[in-house]
Amino acid sequence: MAKVTSQDVAKLAGVSQSAVSRVFTPGASVSKEMADKVRQAADELGYRPNILARSLITGNSRIIGVVVSYLNNQFYPEILEILSAELRKRGYHPLMFMASENDDMDEVMSEILDYQVDGVVLLSVNMSSALAERCRAASIPVVLFNRYLEKDRFHAVTTNNYEGGSKVAELFIAAGHQRIGYIAGWEETSTQRDREKGFVDTLKKAGIELFDRQVGNYNYEETIQATRTMFTSQEYPDAVFFANDHMAFAALGVLEKELGLKVPEDVSVVGFDDVPLASWPVFNLTTVRQPAKSMVAETIRLLFDVDSNASQPIHIEIDGPLMIRNSAKVPQGYTS
Repeated sequence: MAKVTSQDVAKLAGVSQSAVSRVFTPGASVSKEMADKVRQAADELGYRPNILARSLITGNSRIIGVVVSYLNNQFYPEILEILSAELRKRGYHPLMFMASENDDMDEVMSEILDYQVDGVVLLSVNMSSALAERCRAASIPVVLFNRYLEKDRFHAVTTNNYEGGSKVAELFIAAGHQRIGYIAGWEETSTQRDREKGFVDTLKKAGIELFDRQVGNYNYEETIQATRTMFTSQEYPDAVFFANDHMAFAALGVLEKELGLKVPEDVSVVGFDDVPLASWPVFNLTTVRQPAKSMVAETIRLLFDVDSNASQPIHIEIDGPLMIRNSAKVPQGYTS
């Protein structure tokens, strides 16, 4: 069968070829009557626009590269779903790349740029200064999501992680806990550092030193081992803050099923993210919510509505509420 062209659609619809082009160009000005007429003709002929061919002409691929380091953390599938929907509303298409912490990000980013992307969103991954300059030179906006770089090379969107950690400490203090532990995430990330700093600073203001600290690296198996290590001595923490929900879920299994402890009677457990699983009755996890929809909305704004070559990159921090459930002791009448 001969390939159907925009000229065929224009002829059947009784309009110009440029009118057909406008109908299939996101954001182009076209009346509803014209759009209906063209789309009806296109459906009858089985016509679909060649987006790749158009990108060669316009220089715009309408593709946004999205790089994520791991999907085991339930927070990221939720973010990808919201981000994809918002990009499609703007007529853009996400192209996802997986990159582990051990991958060479320069190689991954070079591959992404080969696709002539119109922007990049990095979900908890970093890139080198050399590649950052390459993106700047090509006027390709880059937004870091759930992480920022100390040298402020890119726009970034995060929860206010310091305040989130502080809220967890305030809850533990109000509940009268004295033996307070912390299981850290990957220590090279800004999210980990800020959550821990907010937590520890607030405890110190109340005259409380951290009772124990282990590292789970945001990894399920490593968190299981870190939890076992923390609770092997006769005197163990009576409250533990985990740097994300994924680690808290791992620890709950160890504490309740393996060690026979009651949560929160023997030990209070708090996470960070408020992924959908956190509210399930089997977990009922007290946690700090990362406001996913607001974070994605700000990411979209930085991608499309802010100058990518701005001299001062923007770091947006969004407040996340403490979601009180049943995994931590709560004083009567306590409000976060």
